[in-house]
Amino acid sequence: MAALPSSGARPVPTGAVGSRALEVRNVSKSFGPTVALSSVSFDVPPGEIVGLLGPNGAGKSTAMKSVLGLIRPDAGEIRLFGRAIDEDPVSLKRQIGYVPESPALYEYLTGAEYLDFVADMYGLDAATRSERIHQFLNGFELAGHENALISGYSQGMRQKVALIAALSHRPKLLVLDEPLNGLDPRSARVVKDLLRNLADHEHVAVLFSTHVLEIAQAICDRVVILDHGRVLASGSFASLRERSGLVGRDLEEIFLTLTGTGDLHDVVEALSR
Repeated sequence: MAALPSSGARPVPTGAVGSRALEVRNVSKSFGPTVALSSVSFDVPPGEIVGLLGPNGAGKSTAMKSVLGLIRPDAGEIRLFGRAIDEDPVSLKRQIGYVPESPALYEYLTGAEYLDFVADMYGLDAATRSERIHQFLNGFELAGHENALISGYSQGMRQKVALIAALSHRPKLLVLDEPLNGLDPRSARVVKDLLRNLADHEHVAVLFSTHVLEIAQAICDRVVILDHGRVLASGSFASLRERSGLVGRDLEEIFLTLTGTGDLHDVVEALSR
């Protein structure tokens, strides 16, 4: 299906500083013959949760790593808080919290040691880091496990440590690649409600990637749908539904239709034989 026209971002919340926390303009990136991103553009204003959606291999992780400066685009521009990404990278990155799809933690540190190390990197003083880390350990039900080695943690416990590391310095922009992976239902709910609260009351900008479309529909103000490195559509759920002509349909049906995978009847029939 052809890409839909994109709708504009909602107004910046009162009190938010600057018009955009993140601006991605015509960014392209190839790895040899493989085109990962092709003229991708989107933005994330303060106080807004933007979902980055797409099938496997659509370019979501490449887009996020480009935003963080971990990958250098072949073309295009990325601006953080109105500044070029390479203008003052250390200062800019201190305003970002990042959770990768598969967090790589130092396994032979304890949870407490790892979080203390991250707090050092962000320049948090001892009293501040102790208070914030303690709050998150309690909130994520990790208190009592913080002095055990990360090598003995479950996937969910590791994910919680990665989330605490991304949140404890109170970033202005959160870049979260599948942040709910491995979390139990209670912790997943805590994260979803926390993101909504940070966006609404602290004007934190959130770029959020997930394969669970019900989650995206529930918490995202807008979504950007990628496929084969291109933006197929962007806008609020309501605007996507209206512009796609799929009135009364949910985000999953819109997504599957836009990415050309809407009719799965034959596949299901074949797998059921």
